[in-house]
Amino acid sequence: MASEKTLNVKNLAGLGAERLAELVLELSVGDAAMKRRLRLELASRSGGADVAAEIRKRLVTIAKARSFVDWRKIKALALDLETQRIAITTYVAPGSPAEAFDLLWRILAMAPSLYERCDDSNGTISNVIATARGDLGAIGEKACLAPSTLADRVFEGVVANDYGQFDGLIALLAKPLGRDGLELLKAKFEKLAARPPVRSKDAGQRMIGYGSSGPLYEDDIAVRQHTRMVQSARTEIADALGDVDGYAVLFSAQERTSPAIAARIAERMLAVGRADDAMAALALAEPDFRKGGHWPDWQRVMIDTLDAAGRSEAAQAERWATFERSLNAEYLRAHIRRLPDFDDEEAETRALAHVSQSADFHEALAFLINWPAHDLAANLVMARQGELDGNYYELLTSGAEALEQRHPLAATLMLRAMIDYSLIHARTKRYGHAARHLQTCEHLAKRIEDYGDRRDHAAYVAHLRMLHGRKTAFWNA
Repeated sequence: MASEKTLNVKNLAGLGAERLAELVLELSVGDAAMKRRLRLELASRSGGADVAAEIRKRLVTIAKARSFVDWRKIKALALDLETQRIAITTYVAPGSPAEAFDLLWRILAMAPSLYERCDDSNGTISNVIATARGDLGAIGEKACLAPSTLADRVFEGVVANDYGQFDGLIALLAKPLGRDGLELLKAKFEKLAARPPVRSKDAGQRMIGYGSSGPLYEDDIAVRQHTRMVQSARTEIADALGDVDGYAVLFSAQERTSPAIAARIAERMLAVGRADDAMAALALAEPDFRKGGHWPDWQRVMIDTLDAAGRSEAAQAERWATFERSLNAEYLRAHIRRLPDFDDEEAETRALAHVSQSADFHEALAFLINWPAHDLAANLVMARQGELDGNYYELLTSGAEALEQRHPLAATLMLRAMIDYSLIHARTKRYGHAARHLQTCEHLAKRIEDYGDRRDHAAYVAHLRMLHGRKTAFWNA
């Protein structure tokens, strides 16, 4: 049984309300955050309106502040914001969702001034902002704002989204906007698209850098940002409206030759059962994989489209080709799953032989370890030991662990590669790991009968001492 001195609800309640109130007041002396929380709790007894007034007053104070918030004070600021957010969702939203929506919007609108006066590199403030943004979406459905009013708000937020505080806002509020609100929002962005920023003709305009096509001027950046913002908003609206043709038409003929954009268009066509149109979109941007490039979305959507069009053999051929190019195990598994009995074993054998001959040693090794095909992985290490790069420490560490029971020599060679790399490149932070790898090599040596033309463990250690004997941080680790 818990002691009567244990801090829990039951024991504290036994102190009585008056004594607890005295203790809380005593503890709140000098603690501004606690006092604000207590005031919110007291205000909640009179209903959400009083809490909303307290929150609004506090948000105004935070917004007016201009002093820099260093790393020692940023947690307190985040806690203050989080306290206001929780109070909004707990006390205001149930009775006054429209008021709660407005207060949450104020928190998001404050984001630029908050980011400008503090270092939020660890995401302390942005985490609170992201949570408030999620709350905004949930409460937006209950706020019952007029579509025109909400469209105005969303437009204002998207245009002012300089710090990402309103990311995904259109999708977040698509349901409360409804078709009427989305159409109003669409018209606003179409009008904005027709009024791009005007590039200055002043010869003295400020140059801010160089791009692939020459100097970059401040006006150029503004025009590009405007174009990207409008394009993104219009595509989000088209998605929210379920308008796949409206989505596609937003991209120029040149843009549709991009495999990434073609995949996005085709995926939406496929979702509404238009496989032929999806195939046509993909055909405009078929990559030449012989020249390199990595277009995973195009490959994935092409296979889905072939299946949807009833071209299963072509889909299987594409899965195999994609596996051969990328050594992506998921495409191989998908290919094998669709083969008749007995054909799957033959295909797996052929695939693993292809992997073993890959020019990319470490990619092949990772595939064989993860498939798993540990015998082939050990053979690869033994045959191509010279290609082991000890800087691939995550792969080699897990790989050595996977192989050490049945293939101790291959595991040893992988561990040695990491030890050698750490010492040759004087990676002192890895010396502790390297020392443990050497201990594992000593343990594995007891089960290795033949090292072939490689040094045995004693000779390897002697070689290390000759080359790196002065690196005491390693030897003493």
